[in-house]
Amino acid sequence: MSPSYGERVLELAKQAGVVRPRDLRAEGIPPEILSRLRARGLLLGVGRGLYMRPDAELTESHSLAEAAKAVPQGVVCLLSALRFHDLTTQAPFEVWLAIGEKARRPRTVQPPLRIMRFSGPALREGINTYSIEGVPVRVYNPAKTVVDCFRYRNKIGVDVALEALRDCRLQHKCSEGELWHYAQLCRMQNVMRPYLEATL
Repeated sequence: MSPSYGERVLELAKQAGVVRPRDLRAEGIPPEILSRLRARGLLLGVGRGLYMRPDAELTESHSLAEAAKAVPQGVVCLLSALRFHDLTTQAPFEVWLAIGEKARRPRTVQPPLRIMRFSGPALREGINTYSIEGVPVRVYNPAKTVVDCFRYRNKIGVDVALEALRDCRLQHKCSEGELWHYAQLCRMQNVMRPYLEATL
């Protein structure tokens, strides 16, 4: 293994947090360097095709960084977005990710993913990008996440959606105008109106 290749990969891992074989190809580095570095204990395999340095500082959102590396087009949504925005007491063991209706389903097994199919403005709107361990992670903003919880209340429970709405307001994570905007965008205004009016 060329020392310069190994050093460059370790530097990439330090900067990006998590590296993939395609990150190396973009730099003209043979992807097999990753498995050699892992064999020497200089990198850890943290998921299918995902590697990081053993000394990397892990955050509470580490699994979100892993998911974003594995599925760059995905958007953290629902329970995982609630957790990220500190709007729930739930602690999901899967990363909830929204992808397009026609997008290929990811094959990654680590971290465990709960894939949701969104389309149109409900997929594209309300996305913020955060840097987690050096990885760009796309997450729906608090208002959009609350509205999505009402859209998928049959999957996550009305109580979770109501808790998210209450906490979002108490913590001033969004305005009433933002909630109404996303409620209309996602055609949830009739469902959410009684809850919004009752908690004003």
